[in-house]
Amino acid sequence: MSAADASGPEGSGRLRFSHRAFDLGLYLVADGDSANGRPLAEIVAAAVDGGATFVQLRRKNAPARAFLDDVAASAAHTAGRAALVVNDRVDVYLAARAAGVRVDGVHIGQSDLPAPLVRRLVGPGAILGLSAGTPSELASLAAMPAGTVSYLGTGAVRPTPTKPDHPDPLGFRGLAEFAAAAPLPCVAIGGLGHGDAAAVADAGAAGMAVVRAICAAEDPAAAARSLRAEWDAASSETRPGARA
Repeated sequence: MSAADASGPEGSGRLRFSHRAFDLGLYLVADGDSANGRPLAEIVAAAVDGGATFVQLRRKNAPARAFLDDVAASAAHTAGRAALVVNDRVDVYLAARAAGVRVDGVHIGQSDLPAPLVRRLVGPGAILGLSAGTPSELASLAAMPAGTVSYLGTGAVRPTPTKPDHPDPLGFRGLAEFAAAAPLPCVAIGGLGHGDAAAVADAGAAGMAVVRAICAAEDPAAAARSLRAEWDAASSETRPGARA
């Protein structure tokens, strides 16, 4: 199904895709609407300093030029340290790559461009994340060519104001059932933050995505550091040797 292969024990969260490794463990969705007026690149820099390993930039209502500027500014902090993907806007990703910005891929939802078409546009070396959380979405994934999607963003685990159009919450039990059935690593998302890492890891997710827990924090670096420590402890307990 995917060109992604675990480079450690199954489900460790550290994956290899087209000869590049990326770690889904602490996944920041840097959302412009949750940044309290601070530049997204400032939050990204602090989060990566604190241990975030994967960053998705999300600016739902921003003009393409402003979004492109955010991608370029954020890439200065993620390059060589964390994966960076663009939410929804394949055009912004392609423009960033054309401008020489070190950006790693895109993350799309079920109502965006079809994943196989996006894969053709971004090429085989890009990371392509897809939001999915229902059996019918898994069935659609199974019909795609192998290697189309790199990982799944799965949720919402809980209701969240950052995405009011989310499907019915899965809860941790639903997350576990979906992760067990999915052929790709799943990143849990939706109302998650401090104190949730153990439940996310126990459910079999490869990582935990957060928005407000870092974006709205008074000290994003400290928040990321605390969340990373929680995730490392939880994933080590549930998967012995995963962090060896």
